[in-house]
Amino acid sequence: MTDYFVSSTHGDDSAQGTAQSTAWRTLARAATAALRPGDAILLERGSRFAGEALHLQGVIGTAQRPVEIGAYGDPRLPAPLIACDGNGQWFEDYRAPIGGSPHRNRGTVSTAVLLRDCSYVHVHDLEITNRRTGGAGELAYNDLGAMDRTGVAVIAENGGTSRGIALERLFVHDVHGNIYDKHMANGGIYVIAHLPADPARVETDIARFDDVRIAGNTVRDTSRWGIAVGYTAYLNIIDNGGRDADGVWDNTYDYGDGTIDDDIIRTYGATNVVVEGNVVERAGGDAITVMYCDRPVVRRNIAREAAKDIRSDIYTATANDRVAAAIWPWRCKNALFEYNEAYDTLNADRGNGDGQAWDADFGDGTEYRYNYSRNNSGGCVMFCNEKAVRSTFHHNVSDRDLMGAIDIPRNPDASVTGNTFIIAEHADPLRLDRADGTAVVEGNIFINAGAAPKRTDWHPRGAHIAYAGNVCIGFANTPDEDGEDTATATEPPQRHQ
Repeated sequence: MTDYFVSSTHGDDSAQGTAQSTAWRTLARAATAALRPGDAILLERGSRFAGEALHLQGVIGTAQRPVEIGAYGDPRLPAPLIACDGNGQWFEDYRAPIGGSPHRNRGTVSTAVLLRDCSYVHVHDLEITNRRTGGAGELAYNDLGAMDRTGVAVIAENGGTSRGIALERLFVHDVHGNIYDKHMANGGIYVIAHLPADPARVETDIARFDDVRIAGNTVRDTSRWGIAVGYTAYLNIIDNGGRDADGVWDNTYDYGDGTIDDDIIRTYGATNVVVEGNVVERAGGDAITVMYCDRPVVRRNIAREAAKDIRSDIYTATANDRVAAAIWPWRCKNALFEYNEAYDTLNADRGNGDGQAWDADFGDGTEYRYNYSRNNSGGCVMFCNEKAVRSTFHHNVSDRDLMGAIDIPRNPDASVTGNTFIIAEHADPLRLDRADGTAVVEGNIFINAGAAPKRTDWHPRGAHIAYAGNVCIGFANTPDEDGEDTATATEPPQRHQ
């Protein structure tokens, strides 16, 4: 096992690099090391690698001897800083369509730390930025063609399953990417699977992830995403992608009844994914999302002020996908979210079509439990449309989330049980502008935080909500378990026409 040392202050690329006294100077030199299981690239604390990037290809450790990318030196000094500043450019290509406009599936990306087809690599204790520099020819930050940027990108494509990736105790901030692109490597931390370059290997060497841990990181001021794990070109198989007359995938999908087959997601999606103990602040779009994962666990994370760019006066080049929430899954099977906190998700009143803390989105078996949310502009939880099935939301606390705590647009079977909802003065228990889904709402506590008793619509037109055993405090009317609102003694019942 060999440690390779890198120091921007006293290193020398012509040195041996295997001792602190013979450290290399640049990350480009470090990337040439022939890394074996148990080896490490260590950056000196206090070093600043300006305009540099660390890109590793095909590095393979073992479960017992992972390859480490970390820090050394005086612990009183700041973590080593990789300030990429638009350098570290590479060409990303999913080699397949990946969903709707405006999201690109190929193009040039700038990434500070890039792992391609690596396994058992642990990256930790670094500071990473990727700022816009305002140089000649740089497009405006909200131009549709602005370059995608990442702090850390992990890519599987030509090496089959990438295993044992850990990203821990990183400080990733000021990553000024494209504010529109959801699914390029674009944001703070992004883990993505492409199709292999050789079409003959698409089914024999499936590019996917197993055993991914993203823990204890701070991600701040990144666009578009904060942390995203699992997006994959294999969605064309998972989601029954359509084909044209020539047999080429045509960017159409059949989600069936929303359920996801266990064998399909385990074969083509990401498995053993844990996202834990991270803090994501001021993400341009969504804070933390797991996608195409089988039974991911997302716990003890904090999101603050997500969706800062998702507003109609900034997100102007298109209105497509001008939506973002805090912490949520997309097309996952049995995703578990627990002990997370989400505060102040922004801009539901300025063009963000979402703005919730939590969103069960086109998933099968999403479970939220023991989470806390406060002052999120679009409400507490959304059960998003017809293909989000078997979703449960229980034993959570919503503290004065805005618009409406529970959002059920066209959802078939939301279960909301045992929660406490403190309803803000100008909000409602339901998000009334689109409460046209089906839900069981049982054993919850609804508390009106306003000074006067609140009258609300518990049974809006188009909704199919079964209420049972709820406690309503400070309301002028309460839901009737037979389907109509029941007034208190102080006000007549409200009837629907």
